[in-house]
Amino acid sequence: MINSLMFSRASDEWATPDDLYATLDAEFHFRLDAAATMYNWKCERYYGSGGVYNDALVEAWVDKDGQRCPVWLNPPYSQCREFITKAASEVQNGGVVVCLVPSRTDTRWWHDYVWDRDRNAPRPGVEIRFIKGRLKFNGATNGAPFPSVIIIFRTPTEVS
Repeated sequence: MINSLMFSRASDEWATPDDLYATLDAEFHFRLDAAATMYNWKCERYYGSGGVYNDALVEAWVDKDGQRCPVWLNPPYSQCREFITKAASEVQNGGVVVCLVPSRTDTRWWHDYVWDRDRNAPRPGVEIRFIKGRLKFNGATNGAPFPSVIIIFRTPTEVS
């Protein structure tokens, strides 16, 4: 039952818990929600259904002035790989992207963009914050059937 829920269309969009978002927003001061709908957006400027652009995977993640800015990302979970790939790409020219995703440490996207197996550490420019327990997403009556993690992408800096 849990597997069918985790990978069903019903589980694709999990609305960010308000308290979690408020804590992260106080730290990062987000100006763009890169994957939202007109019902669950967290920033006035958002990409997704009803937002500035419908397809965040093809648009640059910038503020209304075209500048790199702090970005919030809670993607449709069926597209984690695509959105994590885009997040890692977006920070190459500056900015920061903070992602709320399922903690799927066994996936290819985790090892391609988050974890450096050779160094046994996060990839350069990546910070991982594991969430204790199971999140209760907005609108849900129970906790999520999966663990969640915050992944923070920043422009990698040269190591001397």
